[in-house]
Amino acid sequence: MTKKKDIEVLRVTHLRGPNIWTYRPVIEAWLDIGELENFPSNLLPGLYERLTAILPGLIIHRCGVGEHGGFLERLRDGTYAGHILEHVVLELQNLAGMKTGFGKTRQIGENTGLYKMAFRTRQEQVGRAALAAGRDLLMAMIEDRPYDLAATVIDLTDLVESVCLGPSTANIVDAATVRKIPSIRLTDGNLVQLGHGARQRRIWTAETEDTSAIAEGIASDKDLTKSLLASCGVPVPEGELVTSAEAAWEAAQDIGVPVVVKPYDGNHGRGVSLNLMTEADVTAAYALAARKGDSKSVIVERFIAGNEHRLLVVGKRLIAAAAGESLWVTGNGKSNIIELVDDQINTDPRRGTTEDSPLNALAPEHGAEIILELERQGMTAYSVPQDGQKVLIQPNGNVAFDVTDKVHPQVAAMATLAARVVGLDIAGIDVVAADISRPLEEQGGAIIEVNASPGLLAHLKPASGEPRNVGEAIVDHLFAQDESGRMPIVGITGKHGATMASRLIAWLLQISGKKVGLSCADGLFVNGRLLPRDGFTDWETGERLLLNKNVEAGVFEASARMILTEGLAYDKCAVGVVTDVSDVEDVAEFHIASLDKLYGVLRTQVDVILPSGVAVLNAADAQVVDMADLCDGEVIFYGVDEHLAAIAQHRQDGKRVVFQRAGSIVLAQGYDDAASLPLSPLVPPEAVLAAIAAGWALGLTPELIGAGLRTFDANPKRTHH
Repeated sequence: MTKKKDIEVLRVTHLRGPNIWTYRPVIEAWLDIGELENFPSNLLPGLYERLTAILPGLIIHRCGVGEHGGFLERLRDGTYAGHILEHVVLELQNLAGMKTGFGKTRQIGENTGLYKMAFRTRQEQVGRAALAAGRDLLMAMIEDRPYDLAATVIDLTDLVESVCLGPSTANIVDAATVRKIPSIRLTDGNLVQLGHGARQRRIWTAETEDTSAIAEGIASDKDLTKSLLASCGVPVPEGELVTSAEAAWEAAQDIGVPVVVKPYDGNHGRGVSLNLMTEADVTAAYALAARKGDSKSVIVERFIAGNEHRLLVVGKRLIAAAAGESLWVTGNGKSNIIELVDDQINTDPRRGTTEDSPLNALAPEHGAEIILELERQGMTAYSVPQDGQKVLIQPNGNVAFDVTDKVHPQVAAMATLAARVVGLDIAGIDVVAADISRPLEEQGGAIIEVNASPGLLAHLKPASGEPRNVGEAIVDHLFAQDESGRMPIVGITGKHGATMASRLIAWLLQISGKKVGLSCADGLFVNGRLLPRDGFTDWETGERLLLNKNVEAGVFEASARMILTEGLAYDKCAVGVVTDVSDVEDVAEFHIASLDKLYGVLRTQVDVILPSGVAVLNAADAQVVDMADLCDGEVIFYGVDEHLAAIAQHRQDGKRVVFQRAGSIVLAQGYDDAASLPLSPLVPPEAVLAAIAAGWALGLTPELIGAGLRTFDANPKRTHH
C-alpha cells in the first residue's frame, strides 16, 4: 500500500475546560487522512479482522449507533480513518487504566480529507501519547504490519501511574464529582482543591486542610501518642523508649517477654519485630529498628497476641477496617525458603509491586525482618524445610482483608476516641486484637499506633471482603449535604457589549457585599483591583480566580477564540449570558466560516449552566434566542424593544424579561412589572440590559441594582472600549 494512504496530525490542542465538544477536558486533533479519504474501512481488506483481534475491547464501544457493538457495526459497514483513530485512542487509554469513553470526529468541508477529532482524556500527557501511539497502531493495521501492543500499553500505563492522581486521591475526587463538587488539581502530585474560591477545601491524599501540623507531630511521636491515649483510658501496650541494645533488653525484662521492638519514628511497619523472647532476638531487632528509623530511638513494648488491624476514622466515625494475616510457607523437602516464598506467596495474583495490588509481593526490602523471623526459628533463607513443615515468614503481613462489619461498637468507639485525642480529622488506628468483634479489654487487645495520612488502598481494594467508599466519607466530612463547594459564577460571551456587561455585573455583585473576581478583555480584577496577567492565557487567568480563597463570586468573559483554543475556565455556572452571534473573522482559522458554526461555539456558554441556574439571552438576535432550548435552567430574555417576538412570547408564558421602555429599564415577570430603573446614559443600553438581567438572575434586588447603575464607573482608566 502506498504511503499516500497515511494519517497526518496537523494540530493538537488540549481544551482544559468545557468546549464545543463536551463539558469536560478533551484533546482536539486536526487530521489529514490523505488518500484514505477514498478508502473507508470496508474498502481496506482485512482491517476489521486485524483491528478487532488486536483491540478486542472495541466491541463495547457504542459509537453513534448507541449500543454495545455500535462502533464495530460502523467499522464493518464502512467508516473513515479519523473516526477509527478516535476509537483506537480511547481504547489505548482504557487499556492503560485511564477509563474514558467520549469521542467525536467531524469532517472539515467536503471531500477534503481534513477532520477535527476530539477525545476525552483525564491527563494531557497521557492523551497526547495515546494519540501518537494510536496513529501508529492504526497505520500498522491498515498496512498489515506487526505492532507491539503490549509494549505500548506498558509505556502508557507507566505514564498514567507517574502523572495521574494516585488511587486514594482519585477515589476522593470521584466521590466529589458524584456530588457535583468541582475539583482542580493544584500540583503534579496529589494536592487537590475541591470547590471554588472562598468555598473550596483542599485535600492531599488522606489529609485535609483540617489536618493540623500539631496532630501530625503528635502522631509521629509514638511515645507521646501512647501516653496521651493512656491518659484518656485508651488501652495501649506498656513500653519504653531506649537508645541502645543493652537498654532494649533491660526494658524487655522489665516489661516481661514476649516484646515488640520497633523504630520510634518508623512507618508502614518497617523495622518492626514481634514476639521476641530472648536477648539475642531483642539485640538483633534493636539493630534493625535503629537502622530503619530516622533516629536511634527505639520502642520496646509488650507483645499483644492477636492480629493487626487498621481502622480508618473520618471525622467522628469509623468508616472502614481491615485485618492483617500471617504469612507461612509449607516445606516440600526440596525447596529452600526463597523458592517456597516465590512459589507459595508471590504467585498469588493479588500480590504485586504496584498500587493496584491489594497485597505486596515479598521483596528484598522485607528481607531484614524475614531473616530475623527465620533466625528465631533456627533457619536462614537458604534452609530447606522438611516435607509438610510450616515456617512463619511474616507475622501480620498486609493489613488488607476487610472486616468493617465485624468491628465491635466499643472497639469503634475506642478508635474514634484515639483519633480525637491525637487531634486528627482522618486517622488510621492500628489495633491488635485476637477478635475484632469483641471489646479490647475482654481480650487484652490494644491500640498500638495512630497514623496521620493513612493509606486508603486496603479499604478501596481489599484482598478479600467488600470495598469501602472511603472517598465518599471524606467528601461528606468536608462538605455538608447542602454544600456544593460552588460560588456564584457568571459566564458571558459574545462580541458586542460583553466586556462592559461583565464589568457592570461584577460591580453589582461587589456592592451586594461579595468579594468579586472578574476576568474580561479589560484584564483580571479582584474587587476592582487590577492584577497583573503575568503572561497567563485567558484560561489560566480565569482559573486564578477559582483558586483565590478570597473570591466569593466570579464573572468570566469568554471569547469564541478562547472556547475554541482552551475551553471555559470553570465547569458550570449559575448564570450564562450570550450577547450576540456575529463576526466570524476572529475564528476563521478554525474553519468557523458561518454564523451557524459560530452558534455551535457560543452555545457552550449555555450548555454549562447549572439546572438551578439562568440563561440571560439577547432577544434581538435570532440565533441567541434559539439557545434558550439548550438551557437546563431558567431563561431571562432582554432587549431594547419590548415588542421583540421572544420577549412577547416569554411574557405570555409568565417568565422573566428585561427591556427598555422610553427612558427607563423595566424588569417584568409575565405581564407584571417588577421594577423600573433609570437608563444610564454612559453605558450602551444592551450591555446595561444584559447586566441587569444577570443581577436579577443572581437574586439581587432592584433597589441594589439601581444603586449599582448610579455608582458604576463606565470609563475607568484601563478599558478597551
